[in-house]
Amino acid sequence: MSEITKYLESYFSLEGVRAAGTGGSRASGMGDENSDYDIYIFTDRVPEPEERLKLVKRLSGRYEIYGDYFGPGDEFLVDEINREFDLMYFDAGDFEKHVKSVWLECRASNAYTTCFLYTLKNLRIEYDPEGFIAELKRIIDTPYPEGLRENIIKRTFMLMKDKPFSSYLEQIEKALERKDLNSISHRRSAFMESYFDALFAINRLLHPGEKRLISYALENCSALPEDFEEDMKKALNCNGSELPGILSGMAEKLRKII
Repeated sequence: MSEITKYLESYFSLEGVRAAGTGGSRASGMGDENSDYDIYIFTDRVPEPEERLKLVKRLSGRYEIYGDYFGPGDEFLVDEINREFDLMYFDAGDFEKHVKSVWLECRASNAYTTCFLYTLKNLRIEYDPEGFIAELKRIIDTPYPEGLRENIIKRTFMLMKDKPFSSYLEQIEKALERKDLNSISHRRSAFMESYFDALFAINRLLHPGEKRLISYALENCSALPEDFEEDMKKALNCNGSELPGILSGMAEKLRKII
């Protein structure tokens, strides 16, 4: 039992709940004193708003219920310990299918391919009477699938620059011609998402999410492209005509470490 299990016990008896765990930066060891607690409730049925409000009001006087902007979830400050909980409801069946689709069927996505698997790997189990989470952890507790690695690398390089039409690099070039700063920023972000998806796959690492990626790569990647830190600074601070050349060069340096 962790130090926060007692604040979650009322959720364990909800209809359809199969498991619960603590994730995010606190579970992975990347958190700090400002980090909230990411709580994952794996369920066959998301509770109604009234049910959710009743549970949260037992713990908190400051909360946001049914703020389902990024999926079903509630955020609240636990009064007794003055810590924020970001509680998310995951469809248990969908989560299981996703894990198996990525790890066993080697399906790559446009970015963050293995991010949920990273969450699963680092998840601290709070409740798992059927062994639902334990079994999914067992599935990914195997060597990084080479098919998945290859599929991520192929997909990300196509998106970054190899596609004959509408690669991120081409879209950035067009946005520069139009002097469309918003589009430049948007497509650069997409390029970076693919870049890091490829970098972590090359190193056979699960993707940790969108925070602290440069420092995470420096600490954990055994293979890094030449001039990694310097190129990152250039790419993130440039909005001018030099940007396509910087990004293209980064992709080619990344290709060299495959």
